[in-house]
Amino acid sequence: MRRLGELEAEIMDCLWKWGRPATVREVVDDINHRRPVAYTTVMTVATILYNKGWLTREKRGQAWLYTPVRSRAAYSAALMEDALGASQDRSAALVHFVERMTDDEVAALREALRSTGRGEL
Repeated sequence: MRRLGELEAEIMDCLWKWGRPATVREVVDDINHRRPVAYTTVMTVATILYNKGWLTREKRGQAWLYTPVRSRAAYSAALMEDALGASQDRSAALVHFVERMTDDEVAALREALRSTGRGEL
């Protein structure tokens, strides 16, 4: 999975944060609080995300309402899986990854393993 570009990530962040369908105008207004961006630029990138399968869209009046296909967590998990898959020694990569985790992250990993029936670390 290819990492999202800067504006793609900003658009997806808005939609993930809101947890509801949104128009390009809403996304533009939100991004413009942080930096200037043109409506047409966001519209083009939203269409690209739609064509890539990242967003669905539904016509409401004159505007499209965009909704993410995947959750932020699913996107993050896919990135981690791809990074792990790039290693020739998955076990060593996992060890290095876990060594850099905070105690809270290790506890969350243990809980995730328990909740999926994968056991203990």
